[in-house]
Amino acid sequence: MLYLLILIPVLAGIGLFFVKDRSATKATSLFVSVIIFLITVWQLASPGVLHTEAEWLPMMGAKFSLTADGMAKMLCLLNAVSMPLILAGTYNNNYRRSGSFYALMFLTQAGMMGVFLAADVLLFYFFWELALIPAYFLASMWGGEKRIQAAFKFFVYTFIGSLLLLIGIIYLYTKTPDNSFAIASFANLDLSVREQNVGFWLFFFAFAIKMPIFPLHTWQPLAYQQSPTAATAVLSGVMVKMGIYAMLRFVLPVFATSTDHFQNIIMWAAIIGILYASLIAIRSNDLKKLVAYSSIAHIGVMAAAIFSYQKPGAEGVMLQMFNHGINVIGLWIVVNAIEQQLGTRKISELGGLAQKAPTLAILFTIMALANVSLPLTNAFVGEFLMFNGIFRHSMWMAIVACISIILVAVYTLNIIQNVFYGTTNALTEKAHDSNAGVNTALICIALFILLLGVYPEPILNLTRDTVTALFAR
Repeated sequence: MLYLLILIPVLAGIGLFFVKDRSATKATSLFVSVIIFLITVWQLASPGVLHTEAEWLPMMGAKFSLTADGMAKMLCLLNAVSMPLILAGTYNNNYRRSGSFYALMFLTQAGMMGVFLAADVLLFYFFWELALIPAYFLASMWGGEKRIQAAFKFFVYTFIGSLLLLIGIIYLYTKTPDNSFAIASFANLDLSVREQNVGFWLFFFAFAIKMPIFPLHTWQPLAYQQSPTAATAVLSGVMVKMGIYAMLRFVLPVFATSTDHFQNIIMWAAIIGILYASLIAIRSNDLKKLVAYSSIAHIGVMAAAIFSYQKPGAEGVMLQMFNHGINVIGLWIVVNAIEQQLGTRKISELGGLAQKAPTLAILFTIMALANVSLPLTNAFVGEFLMFNGIFRHSMWMAIVACISIILVAVYTLNIIQNVFYGTTNALTEKAHDSNAGVNTALICIALFILLLGVYPEPILNLTRDTVTALFAR
């Protein structure tokens, strides 16, 4: 039954290509996204690890094999809950050829479902590409003025990453004694130090580009700024988790020796990226650019925690993958609501919105406090565990990384003060509170923030088996 999680968004995507009426396209897309969410909850509610497989390419040793352990279940749930939130929060956006737009959104969702569920490495690669190709067309066809430049940069980076990944998969496949693409076969390989190092860097660069980790991040801010907001929310809320997931699923278990050898280099690169992105966010006048660099900083903390190879750090990453996805989608919905109303994203042109849109101001403040990882918000526990893992590996790395806590507070509180408070101006005087779709999506996100801030145990329990297996060696 795991096939349904992939098949339904694929069929929805194909069907929407033929729907021409804009209103019908929006309503159908939102309805289908809710159905996918309910089916995902129903499927993944079963205890234990779920598995199913069928013959696919027997001459190559590849099977259409799907497995849902705790981490896969959590990310599939994130993927499923994100789509209705995004579609509701951007419901009033009007896209030309809307049927094609929403079709590509569902095909992207299907690809990401496949990435999180694939238990066969060749199948993983197939879904990896299936997720990236629709995202490229979303950016290039419905983006801003610089969409072609952004899409080209996105294509070049992701193409290089995909090529390295394919080379790495073929390289390891030749080392398997039974010529199998099963992830378990890759994890049990007896590789020499040289073979581990070659495979490690091929896989690492492929996944580091997707996350992205500094200095491989330069495609991301422009892609986020120029893509339509719904696509940007998918990219930053869910798609970057493909890279984090792959690091935990492939790099750490398969290349344990190389991970131990190179972890300090990668952690320092991630920490530099945290500070670099945070400083740029402080100086940013564009709300989309600010949120994009904020996302890079948060992903940098996750990368450092992953390669600290400490159990608390891994637990924090599991929790934060879900929380960051939900929180950043909320930020994108607010940015979109402001831009749709006032036609600008520049912080210097805004001010006093709390007087005209009090509901939006209250909901955004909850998300902003979660972005700062304030206690009792969902991000606090994950951040605490990740910094705990970094500290256990190196006190000095943790001290430098913790500077980001101050920096994130500076640029987040700057948004609250300069966008929502102070006096109104000629532009913001005509602002009003958001529509029902935006408010519904933001209220749901605010509930996630508060509930998981008080009681994060459901996500921690769900992913505990994955963390235990990761540190079983």
